[in-house]
Amino acid sequence: MKKMLLALGVMSLLIAFVVTGCHMGDKEKHKFTEDKNDTEDVIESDLSQVKIGVCIYRFSDNYMTLFRRELESYLLDQGFAKENIVILDSADSEIVQDRHVRSFVEEGVDALIINPVDPSDVKSITNLAVEADIPLVYINREPDADEEVRWEEGKWNVTYVGCDARQSGTIQGKIIADLGIENIDRNGDGVAQYIMVEGDPDNADTQFRTEYCIKALNDAGIESDCVFKAFADWDRTEAENVVTEALQKYPDAEVIFCNNDAMALGALSAVEKAGIRAGKEIKIVGVDALTDVLIAVLEGQMAGTVFNNYVQQAHSTADAVTAYLKNENNPHYIPCDYVAVTADNAQTILENLAH
Repeated sequence: MKKMLLALGVMSLLIAFVVTGCHMGDKEKHKFTEDKNDTEDVIESDLSQVKIGVCIYRFSDNYMTLFRRELESYLLDQGFAKENIVILDSADSEIVQDRHVRSFVEEGVDALIINPVDPSDVKSITNLAVEADIPLVYINREPDADEEVRWEEGKWNVTYVGCDARQSGTIQGKIIADLGIENIDRNGDGVAQYIMVEGDPDNADTQFRTEYCIKALNDAGIESDCVFKAFADWDRTEAENVVTEALQKYPDAEVIFCNNDAMALGALSAVEKAGIRAGKEIKIVGVDALTDVLIAVLEGQMAGTVFNNYVQQAHSTADAVTAYLKNENNPHYIPCDYVAVTADNAQTILENLAH
């Protein structure tokens, strides 16, 4: 990578309650307004000429919408130029994402930020970036451990910014366990019958959240029984369909675990349409702390959610890019912590998000 001499001060992350921590369609070309500059000529703190290529796995994802808006805002605050930050929608297609990445590389971007469509299959993306000597930051959807070992062994400028999905699953399980079996067990058999609404089968977040929420529930001494499990691809409407089917077969289910909040909202809709009292007769828990879910938690319709700190992740991502551009190293995994959200703290988080 061509060396850049930057004297840039990094903004502090100010989130009182947690932190220490263009769409351009399916166009193959996305031209920057300025020609590729020799980055060795960029001096002092002038980041306006630095070009960043960003791929988001799917723009319609609620969480990634919050993330990409915060990422762009923070990059602009640091001095990057809006016309040199190109954020593209991969439309949940590996083919589209691969085409976008190749186009970014051909155009000579100075850094890549990739939210992979399939985090288990990113080797080709990594190879493209490394061969072109472009620093690469993966975000939110963690590549396989074997892939991360490659970055470490190759001493490449590649890192991952995100949370440990095991932690989010564990927090979900604890939120339900903390309610007490006496407040869960409607049929009095001493077992928590649950519905599991999963994201997609190839995603590590799906696998870990599904596994660890039940592990935490069982570790707390609550016996459980999965009466229905289905994938809903992180989608609210699909989750509503899944839970509608589940409740038709198992109307006495007592808990609904959802791998994200969009699906939790779909589950809530299905529960209400089934005439079941959400929060009373059935407990729902998600991940992401979307505004509508925080309100549902405050109203007693949902047991809780898990705050996936998009602000911290967006800022850490931008800071990692800046470090690479300054010829500084990053660890190959930059962690962020999840936070449990219940009625006790949902209002505080909601108010802080509003600011």
